[in-house]
Parts: sequence; structure tokens; C-alpha cells
Amino acid sequence: MPIERATWAPVATASLLAAAAVALIPLHAYPAGLTLLALTVVAVSALEPRARRDYALATGAIGLLALTPINTKIDLPHMFIAGSILGAAVAGPYVISRFVFRDHSITFPLHHGRRWYKTEIAYILATATLAYFILPWYLRVTGSYLNWEVFPGVNYLTRLFIGTNGLGLWDELFFVCTILGLIRRHLPFWQANVAQAIMWTAFLYQLGFRGFGPFILFIFALSQGYIFKRTASVILHCHHSLNPRPHPLLGPHPRLPPAMVTNLPHPMKKVHPEIHYRSILR
Repeated sequence: MPIERATWAPVATASLLAAAAVALIPLHAYPAGLTLLALTVVAVSALEPRARRDYALATGAIGLLALTPINTKIDLPHMFIAGSILGAAVAGPYVISRFVFRDHSITFPLHHGRRWYKTEIAYILATATLAYFILPWYLRVTGSYLNWEVFPGVNYLTRLFIGTNGLGLWDELFFVCTILGLIRRHLPFWQANVAQAIMWTAFLYQLGFRGFGPFILFIFALSQGYIFKRTASVILHCHHSLNPRPHPLLGPHPRLPPAMVTNLPHPMKKVHPEIHYRSILR
């Protein structure tokens, strides 16, 4: 069936899956979320065989994501448990699609098969620079920096660096390469991209990006899907998730310009007594 002639069934299934992700992950509305996930399974069974396989993998992946303890803790037990489930959510659908179904719905292309355009290189440099200065401002004015714990020490900072950058890479592999890769074969691209952007935004909201962040994150997720479609390169769109990651670490320091400081009192919000936020640069 041509994508342009997609019927209501794939659209309804993608909508149910996105709604289930929102209910289960950031809202923790488990009765509603599980009901929506069950309805998604029913809707999947009504699809044609090829779509049924792809949507079943996407539904199973979101189900695994719902089981993951999603927070900003970086103690070793949490990193192991969460990392194992998140890894399975990416590896499982890929292995089943590639070696069981003998399909190539999910790919992780590291290169687009040609030389990089100058505009692509300029785009990476420009967006990295903008993110480097905009993200600290966002964290400060919304008070979102309070959702991260930062303590001094090489061991802690090493785990923080690995965890944040690893999660940034996982974002792209899961939401763009896996979820979008599975459902876009059965929907017009813009519909598939909106669905994955909703799920991605729900996940990042749970990680602590609050205030007006979800609106920006939704646009960001849409752009990542579009970039992947245009370039077919994991490398080009992954830099967005990797470059800004050190910012939650930054705190007051005489050698840092004001734009890079996030550990400032928020005028509208008091620090919760259970949150112990310390600067690593003192």
C-alpha cells in the first residue's frame, strides 16, 4: 500500500502509541497508559502484515521504555538497570527486524555516502554554538537545573559525563532511528515525525526539562527527524544531543562568562530541601 494512501488504521495506531507514551512516562497515569497500550496492541492486530510487524516492534519498545526508571540518578545500580533496559529497547527491535523478519526497517547509518556539504558543517558549528549559550539560560530561568544533582569528584563526574552523553546518543538511536524508522514506512512522513516527536518530548520532560522546555523540545525532535530524513546520517543529527550535555554541570565560577552559569538562584522557585545541588567549579 503506498504511503500516500495510508488508511486510518496506521494513523490511529501511531496516535494511540504516542498517547500511551505520554500517559506512562511523564504523567505516570498507569491505568490510563496501560489501557492505551492495550488498545495499541489491538490496533496493531488490525494492520496489514508488514505494518503489523513494524508497529509491534515499536509498541514493544515503548513498553520497555515505560518499565525503565527514568530519572537523573547516576549511581551504578541505577545506571546498570536503566542502561540495560534502554539498551534492550534499541537492540531488541533491531535484532528482531534484521534477523527474524529479514527486514531493514531500522538502520543506524554512520555516513550518507558522500562528502559533507559546507552548509552541513556550518550548520553543525552554528547550532552547537547556539546550544552552548541558550541551554544554560533556559536551565536558569526555568529552574530546571534543580532537577540535576552535581557533586565534585572524578568518579562522579566521569559517571555524569558517560551517562549524559550516552543518553544523548541513545535518544537519537531510539526515537529517530528505531521508532521513526519503523512507523514512517506506513504513514506520510510528517505524521510519523509528529508521533515520534511527542514520544521524545515526553521522555525528555521526565528527565527534568520543564517550564517552556517541552515546546522547544518538540520542535527540536521534529527537526531531528527531518534532518535524518534529508541526510540519512546518524552522525549529523547526533551532535545536537552531545554538545550541550556539559551545561547542567556548570555553576558559579569567576572564569566563566554569565551565559554559561546555571547555578543561580531562581526568583520564582525555592530549592527543594531534598535536592542538593553543588557546583563542581569552585
